[in-house]
Amino acid sequence: MARVTVEDCIDKVENRFELVLLAAHRARMISSGSPLTLDRDNDKNPVVALREIAEQTVSPEDMKEDLIHSLQKFVEVDEPEAEAVPMVASLPGTQAGGQASTSDDGAVEFDRMSEEDLLRGLEGLVPPERSDDI
Repeated sequence: MARVTVEDCIDKVENRFELVLLAAHRARMISSGSPLTLDRDNDKNPVVALREIAEQTVSPEDMKEDLIHSLQKFVEVDEPEAEAVPMVASLPGTQAGGQASTSDDGAVEFDRMSEEDLLRGLEGLVPPERSDDI
């Protein structure tokens, strides 16, 4: 085949930068032993990769997925989640703090604290002592 140009491949992969990434990835795959889908015709791996893209013997979508997978450092594996276990067993009709629950449907209720209660609690804290050893 004559010289392969970007224009031969741009209708298969619209973004030129993505085309370069895919062709480079395919050339690396060829150099690592992946089988060719075309005759080499004494061409180097990047040229063969571009020819494969131009003649649509390889799928750009599959190569893109493979490229993304090869660049991932951490592959998330979907594992079943453990069943939720209640943290504190409480008596029926009471919350963990001993307060009576107003709802019977098992909805979560949060403790409310006024700003004055928060300030009183903060005033009661003692700051740590400084050491002059520093």
